Formats: sequence, C-alpha cells, structure tokens
Amino acid sequence: MELIWLVLLVIVFYFGLFHRGSWVWTKPVVREKGTADGSLPYGFTDVPAMRLSGLSLKVATHLSNTIFGQLILVPLIMRMTNITLLRRLVIPEDPVFIPVVVPESNIEPPREGRSDSILNEVLQLSVTEERPGFNFKSISDFLEGYKSGKITPTQVAKNIISALEDADQAVTPLRAIVQYEGDEIIKMAEASTARYRANAPLSPLDGIPVCVKEEIKVVPYYHRVGTVYLGKERETEDATVTRKLREAGAVIIGVSNMHELGLGITGCNVNRYHGVPRNPYSPHHFTGGSSSGSGAAVAAGLCPLAIGSDGGGSVRIPASFCGVVGLKVTFGRISTIGSHPLSYSTVSLGPICTSVKDAAISYAILAGPDPNYPYGLQQPPLNFHNIGNPDLKNIKIGIDWKFFKDCDTEIFDACQKAVQYLKSFGATLVDLHIPELEEVRISHIACILSEIRQSLHVDFNNHYDKMNLDTRTILALSSYFTALDYIQANRQRSRTMQFLKEIFNDVQCIITPAIPCTAVPSEPSDFITGCSDSRTLYCTIRYMQLANFTGIPSLVVPVGYSFAGLPINIQIMGKWWDEAILFRVGMKVEQFRAETKKPQIYYDVLQ
Repeated sequence: MELIWLVLLVIVFYFGLFHRGSWVWTKPVVREKGTADGSLPYGFTDVPAMRLSGLSLKVATHLSNTIFGQLILVPLIMRMTNITLLRRLVIPEDPVFIPVVVPESNIEPPREGRSDSILNEVLQLSVTEERPGFNFKSISDFLEGYKSGKITPTQVAKNIISALEDADQAVTPLRAIVQYEGDEIIKMAEASTARYRANAPLSPLDGIPVCVKEEIKVVPYYHRVGTVYLGKERETEDATVTRKLREAGAVIIGVSNMHELGLGITGCNVNRYHGVPRNPYSPHHFTGGSSSGSGAAVAAGLCPLAIGSDGGGSVRIPASFCGVVGLKVTFGRISTIGSHPLSYSTVSLGPICTSVKDAAISYAILAGPDPNYPYGLQQPPLNFHNIGNPDLKNIKIGIDWKFFKDCDTEIFDACQKAVQYLKSFGATLVDLHIPELEEVRISHIACILSEIRQSLHVDFNNHYDKMNLDTRTILALSSYFTALDYIQANRQRSRTMQFLKEIFNDVQCIITPAIPCTAVPSEPSDFITGCSDSRTLYCTIRYMQLANFTGIPSLVVPVGYSFAGLPINIQIMGKWWDEAILFRVGMKVEQFRAETKKPQIYYDVLQ
C-alpha cells in the first residue's frame, strides 16, 4: 500500500504540471477599492485527496526539504492547491497587518457595577434545565457542591489525580494532560477548600479544575509547546492568563497536549513527551487541534474549563470534534503574553467549556487590558448587556447559504434545523453574501504560515531532526511564501474587514456550521509516524479562517450528533468586541439539542 501511495505521489506531481495552468502566466485580476467585484470560485474539489502516513509521509517530508523539493515539488504543490492565487490579484487597499479595530463610539455602555457583580449576574443566568440522562458537569455544578458542603475542592482534586492516573494506564491512553503534579494540584485545592470554609471564595472560578495548553506558560511545568526540544527548564513565570486563573482561585490540574508547535488540525503528536490524544467520543478518531488535549480533557470530564489558543480554529476545532463549547475572542481581548509567539496577527487565547454560560464566566475573568500586551489596550469595557434576555427579538442573524451548505449532508441538516429553531425566539434570518471567501482562505494561510515560519526559522535550522515529520513538511511548504504573498494577504485583510463592517451594519451575527465534517478517523500508522492530509486540513478550517483572519469573535456550540454518534457543532460570529451577542444567541442554541450523549471515555470527578 505504501508503494502504491508513492507511485500516486509521483503521478499527482507529474500531472500537476498541467493543473490550473501552473506554469502559464495568467492575466492579473484587478480589484476595485472597497467593492466586492467578482469573488473567485470557493471550494476544495481541486485539492489532491492524498493522505500521507508511514513510508509515504517519510518520503514526502524528505523530498520537500531537498533542493528538488524547494525548486520543483513545493512550488508545484502550492500551485495545485491554488496558494499562488494572491500573485494574480491587484488589490488597491493598504495592508492591515494587525486586525485591531478601534471600538465604535455607539457601542452599548457597560453595566453599572464592579466586575465581580457582573460575574455574579452571569452566574444567575437562567439556562436550560438538565435533560434526562447524561449531562456534562458545569462550573455551576462544582460551585453548588462546594457551597453546600457536599464535596470540597480537595476531594475533587484527589478524584482528578486518580482519573489522570487511570487515563495514563488505560489500554488506550487518553493523553489529554501531558504534565501534572499531584502535590501542586492538592496544594491549590486545599487553599481553595479553606476559603470556602471561611465563606470567602475569590471568584466563581475558585476551586474549579482547569487545564492550560502547553503553548502557554504555567509554573512549574515545562513550556514544551508540543515539542521535545523546547522547555528544557521548568517555567518560573506564569503567562498572563495563567496568573489570572490563579488569582481567581482556579485549581490548575496540569498542562494539556497539543499538536506540535500548533501546526496541525488533528492533534496527532507522536513524539515521546506527548503521544496522540484520544477523542472521548470515539478513541479511534482524532480530537482535533491544535488545542487537542484541552478539548479532550473537557469532554472526558477531567475539568469543566480548559484554555487553548486559536490561530486557525485551534480552540474551536477540538471543541467541535469533542462536542463541547469553544470561544475564540476578539483579537486583543485576552492577553497572549506568556504564550509561545507563533503567529502574531491571527492567534487569540480562549476557553473550551461544557456550556456557553461557563464560556461567559471564564471570558469575564480572563479578558481585559494587559499593560504588556499592546493589541488589547484600546479594548472597550466588558459588556454582558441583554445576554440573559429570554428571546431574540430584534436580533438579525446573517446566513450566507451557499457557504453554509459547503459541508457534509448530516452537518448541514443539523445546523439548518438549529438555525430555524432560533426563529422561535423571535430572531430574523437575513440572507447575505460574504465576498471573496477563496481570497480569504488563501490569505489566512499565507499570513499564519509566513508568521510561524519566521518565528520558527532558528528552530527549523537547529532542531529539524527533532521535529515530527508533518511539522517538517508544513514548514518546508511555508518557506515558499514571499513578501509579495504576505503583503497581498494583508491587503486582502483590509478589504475583508471592510466587507464585514458593512455586513455587521445589517446583522448582529453570522452563523455557519462549525466544521464541514465530523471528527477525522485515525489510522494505525498515524500513531507511529504522524500523518498529513491537505484535503482534510483545508476542509476542517473552512469555516474557521474568517474569524482568525479579521479578528472577529466566534463561538462554537454543540447541536447534535452524526449517525455514527460523533458530535456536530454550529458557529456564531459577531462583530469586534461584541462577545455578548455570541453568548446570548449561543444560550438559545444550547436549548436545541434534544440530548447529550455520554462520551465513551468519561470521568465524573464530583462523585
């Protein structure tokens, strides 16, 4: 089979010479400033459906990093996948390199009161009553147990340590948490227990178990970022988000697994420190990435809250594949200080949770200006205005139906029904067109991969042999991007942000499916060599890229399951700084799902 793949590889590359007129100069497409004039076809039907693993991945990785690969193979692949599109466009807009938007003067004023009173208001929000059968444990469930005395943070911490040990020793290891220390967990839990006994909890996160992606600094763990060569010494300083979690009294149970250097959407990481995390709903399917361990930990019940990073869906993809809630905030809303600097214009940190309400609680604690983080200094005050309204009257929801339908049939059916359900709350559906989505797809790839390649330039030269095969391959492809591609991509960012500003003048939010497919199945060779699949990559990030590219906030919420029992999520996107509309609509979406299926791997740490 591996030899067959190698033969096919050669054939595809050969015929790729004629693909899209690869070597023929085409007339440039001139754009009119500020006008959406003729979007190019959007889709992935021309992307070669080649899945590389085992020997085929080894050969492809080697070839892509040779002179032949850099001069012939890589340029050919980039043409075959239409990545060279930007070189054929004339874009008049000035480039926008950082998608920071100055808050509007007509933004809703913040509610009166301190942040802790606003938090308590969020805690009192009425949400869907628990359905019969299985329900994920939420932050409110933990708080109820602590305040009633039924259980203490210390008891929960002991249950979690037992669960972590069991998960590591299982026939199929979960590999959600890759670094933890029992003594550290117990120390934080005992301090929280003492505060509850004194009736003086620090915040709604006091005593709440939380894990943090390995990309983010957490004392006293190693800041490895999914690699074997980074983080040789224990960390001595927390990232800003980690510090805020500690100040809120959260019990950090460890650092979570991730795709190596965030360069993948499956979560498949085969190096010796990490291993491949398993999807709690189906251990033979990937969790999604790159915040793979965070998604798996929440879905497996190890904690109701996990922190991830999102540069191309890396919070929302694992949340969707694992059937939980994921929030990508407005660019600049949550400080990234202390997170490994991979892509500076696309990445936001955000929570993965069991409910929309929990996402709102964690957002309220983590968001806010950081004097060391310049991109968030102009952000407006947090505002949860009207998120608890019982209806969605006067809310206009935008749908680009052509884009919406670009997914598997069972995904479309579930998400369409969820959208129609929102009409019962008084929401109005508005048909709209999001211009130039193919240009957005290519531009986002050009931005994130150019920035990551620059960030990892020294690593690639000095630690090439220590990187996973798929990491080496994608970094080899990334080296093809030029200054022309990067500046063109940022000119496109300027256009797309202006298009969205006009769209948000007419609607409060935009809804799409979260991912066009359900969780990706794994193959035995994936656990040995890793895997690379361009078709799956482009498909999985299809609905994710717009928010990362332009900096708008996005929330993914479960709406059902496939025929095979795999989770299906929907995505809600709002205008810059308006996370409140995501929570308001998201809480209504939560009421659509008739049942919550229990994952195959699940630990009830409140028992």
